[in-house]
Amino acid sequence: MSTPTSTGAAPRPAEAAIPAASRLARTHYENFPVLAPFLGRRRDELALVYAFCRTTDDLGDELPGDRLAALDRWETRLRRALAGDPPADPPLLAQLAGLARRRALPDDLFLRLIEANRRDQRIHRYPDQSALLEYCEHSATPVGRMVLGVIGAGGNLAELADATCIGLQLANFWQDVRRDWARGRCYLPLDRCRRHGVNPEVELGRESASPSLRKLLSERVEDARSWLKRGWPLADHLPLRWRALVRGFSRGGWAVCDALEAGGFDPLRSRPTVSKNARRWILLHELARSPRKGVALERR
Repeated sequence: MSTPTSTGAAPRPAEAAIPAASRLARTHYENFPVLAPFLGRRRDELALVYAFCRTTDDLGDELPGDRLAALDRWETRLRRALAGDPPADPPLLAQLAGLARRRALPDDLFLRLIEANRRDQRIHRYPDQSALLEYCEHSATPVGRMVLGVIGAGGNLAELADATCIGLQLANFWQDVRRDWARGRCYLPLDRCRRHGVNPEVELGRESASPSLRKLLSERVEDARSWLKRGWPLADHLPLRWRALVRGFSRGGWAVCDALEAGGFDPLRSRPTVSKNARRWILLHELARSPRKGVALERR
């Protein structure tokens, strides 16, 4: 991966994609910092992964107009890049395709993420937990497998990475119940809603959660925690410099669950967040204990 020289010449577009991706990662990731200084040059690769994921999600969530058409165009450009014929615009895709070749990342990982955003345009309710988890196989688990590829970890760790990413996705769903409802989406499984006597079509538009909805969300938060616990041993199998980052992501998701609990499981009244200082503390704590294996995922 080449870098601009110090002659004052402007970087070529593909080279400029890396600092642009780094800026995007630094300014947009909320619950845990993507780019840690101890990762060296692998930070550039993580930044490219993050920039692709962020751009794809923005097309599905923020773009005015025909989002399905925009996602189709994005996929066409991605396929060209992965086939060795990257379009000039956006330059991110040329760098991403190079990363995919170096790290042997399957095309399917990138394509599934685009498909998840297509589904968000067409599917706004999930009948049960199985349907929701199938969605997570497109929206969440590909990201963990991309990160494993950047790390250079073996495929035998995919199950642990999948569990971690599902836990993070679920925690984000319950954090963003009100925000997703404003987009017309409900990720609460409808069979669990019926079990708790919750009608999301009525209750999610209110200013505060009913006792039944709070009980349902308490159950869903515990489910997210169970996935995070299942994936927690992943870091023990990784090189030392990656443990703090991977544990930090899990702890960030756990902190979201704690914030939901502290708010009485009422994300309609106010969106639970993890402060910048709390995220910084998580990273420092995990750095301090990164040489150790078998550490606990504490409730904080």
